[in-house]
Amino acid sequence: MPERKRKWRIFLLHIILLPTVMYVFYFFTLGPKPYTGVDEAVVEKIAKEHGREASPPLINTEGDMLLFVFLLAGAVGGFAAGYAWRVLVSEKKVKTPPDDAGPKG
Repeated sequence: MPERKRKWRIFLLHIILLPTVMYVFYFFTLGPKPYTGVDEAVVEKIAKEHGREASPPLINTEGDMLLFVFLLAGAVGGFAAGYAWRVLVSEKKVKTPPDDAGPKG
């Protein structure tokens, strides 16, 4: 039994240690590279080819505002799912009429 616990601990250690080492290696060996999103790399390029320029968005969500909007949407969705949890995960009950329904005659 102790051998089994030892193997389990080694397995869990590898599950935690290997991704950590890989992340640290990745973080310290790669320098910061400028990342261009799909909007700049594809959409703006094609728009310029067809003679159109980019227009500013109707609702400007640059920076942390976009993260706040996603946080707010996640909170609303989480509260809605939590409120309806029993309906979402439980089985539907089928109503059956009682045996003595109606007059007998």
